[in-house]
Amino acid sequence: MAATSARKKIWGWYFFDWASQPYNTLLLTFIFGPYFAQTATANLVDSGMALDAAKAQAQAYWGYGLTVAGIMIAILAPTLGAVADSSGKRMPWIWLFSGLYVVGSAALWWTAPQDFSVLWALFFFGIGLIGMEFATIFTNSYLPELHPDPGERGRLSGSGWAFGYVGGVVALIVMIALFQAGSNGRTMAGLSPLFGLDPATKADTRIVGPLTAIWYAVFMIPFFLYVRDTPVTGAARYRVGQGLSDLWVTLKNLPRHPSLLAYLGSSMFYRDALNGMYTFGGIYALGVLNWSIIDIGVFGILAAISGAVFCWVGGRVDRAIGPMPVIVTCCLILIATAVLIISLTPNSIMGITLAEGSSAPDIAFYIAGALIGAAGGALQASSRNMLTRQGNPDRMTEAFGLYALSGKATSFLAPALIAIASDLSGSQRIGIAPVVGLFIIGLVLLVWVKPNGDFAK
Repeated sequence: MAATSARKKIWGWYFFDWASQPYNTLLLTFIFGPYFAQTATANLVDSGMALDAAKAQAQAYWGYGLTVAGIMIAILAPTLGAVADSSGKRMPWIWLFSGLYVVGSAALWWTAPQDFSVLWALFFFGIGLIGMEFATIFTNSYLPELHPDPGERGRLSGSGWAFGYVGGVVALIVMIALFQAGSNGRTMAGLSPLFGLDPATKADTRIVGPLTAIWYAVFMIPFFLYVRDTPVTGAARYRVGQGLSDLWVTLKNLPRHPSLLAYLGSSMFYRDALNGMYTFGGIYALGVLNWSIIDIGVFGILAAISGAVFCWVGGRVDRAIGPMPVIVTCCLILIATAVLIISLTPNSIMGITLAEGSSAPDIAFYIAGALIGAAGGALQASSRNMLTRQGNPDRMTEAFGLYALSGKATSFLAPALIAIASDLSGSQRIGIAPVVGLFIIGLVLLVWVKPNGDFAK
């Protein structure tokens, strides 16, 4: 019975990744993000702005919106993690933030081009994003309880992330096969959009919000059925004061744990760079390579499949040699991929001019998508496991709160730098360049990180 219960808890935990991944896949990167950019660009052009400037401005709007959400997450994440550790209860917080996820994503239905509001679109998207990020903090903190062996936790983290990517692939296929219409009014499966959704009002695209909300609500059922809080003896009720006090002690002691401090700093930069690539990849393809949303959806399927495969592979490598080599290798691959993406135009690669109408830039971007999916997925899975080696085992939710703080303290940085670079240069290509520097800073800070952390016995 104990083994069965443990297996169910692991699978319940996996299902959070399956349930939540469509927010990243469908909304942040491949469907709603490009739709936002496309609609905002059209409105700006209608108001008299030149097309290229409008594309850069739409990318900047998206970046500024993510900046605001990131700042809010950075401020609240460690505090809520400390409160949860002090009380021993994480599940009520997951219910709360799951509600924000569902409400925020479902509300994106009301973003029709006819009465499109940049402010309201970003507001509801931000509400859902905050819900997704905070729910992730609390669910990640269950990882050390799934297995006592750090090597096995690396395997579980990779398998969970791979399972999430598969969920993202399935959700994306459902979206572009059944709902998203192409230029001929048919979906990729050759059907009219389900439920009579009218492409003229972009209902076939806006349905991505309610679809994401329903997907999450349905597939979170196994998580809520099988995952339980571990009782903590003498735990306080929800006392914010105690939680803040415990957090203050942790922050004061951080300099005494240089490996944890260096890892938080390193992951702060390389995860921010990765999020920048995820967040602006679809928008970049739309604006620079003139792809359609269905093209971007196919790109997303390729990236998610490669992510699923290499998360699984990376988890096994992590179990064999630890997370550090996986993290370093993935960062190097992503730096090279970012340079490739920045060099792409419809008629050139790496400064080499191609024949008019050449498909090489499109093929190169598909390859870049596969590399981002593969290296990005393995990087995130091993980073999650690395924190279980760096954090205090007795304060793991707080540690993941600090991890979220480090991820969000500068999570506004990549979007803000991309937004500013796009604004100042008027070029989407130049706007993506700051992610390279962020990856390099993250790699340098890894020099001070101990593979097994400061708390290893």
